[in-house]
Amino acid sequence: MTPEELQAARDRTVPDVVAGGLRVLFCGINPSLMTGATGHHFAHPGNRFWPVLHRSGFTPRQLKPDEQTELLRYGLGITNVVARATARADELSAEEFREGGKILAAKVEDLRPQWLAVVGVTAYRTAFRRPSARIGPQDHTIGDARVWALPNPSGLNAHWTAQTMAEEYGRLLAHVDPDTVRTIAGP
Repeated sequence: MTPEELQAARDRTVPDVVAGGLRVLFCGINPSLMTGATGHHFAHPGNRFWPVLHRSGFTPRQLKPDEQTELLRYGLGITNVVARATARADELSAEEFREGGKILAAKVEDLRPQWLAVVGVTAYRTAFRRPSARIGPQDHTIGDARVWALPNPSGLNAHWTAQTMAEEYGRLLAHVDPDTVRTIAGP
């Protein structure tokens, strides 16, 4: 991907990977330029989402970003707090996060996942006005969905290793009902 191609992806949106009744709807902060350019969530090579998802037990093998629709087979989906692609999350305003939180809440109420897993506690704090939120299960719900804040899998998040992230994602998995009804077409 050339620098020009990446810059051309600025402000693009990427379609969600969703269906009704998911076990977990993972919610990123916003698409990176690489995600905007490829149309695949968590596409930057330094992003640890896909390896962590596998290591934690959510998927039986490590999926690649271009296999993102395979998540639906496992009752998983992906969306973002803010839809537009940027080079860095700090390019987003608090107002964008709060507006994104409102849009996300409506989406969650419509899709009715068992869990909403926000991968980035700072984005969660801002979008939902929960300044003291910590990694882990949260004390509120959105519709019927319970909320869990997870560490951001960006390679820039050096406070968390792939292993410690996988352990935290695994804590969430231990709370997910494997019999959650899904409305997903296809095998």
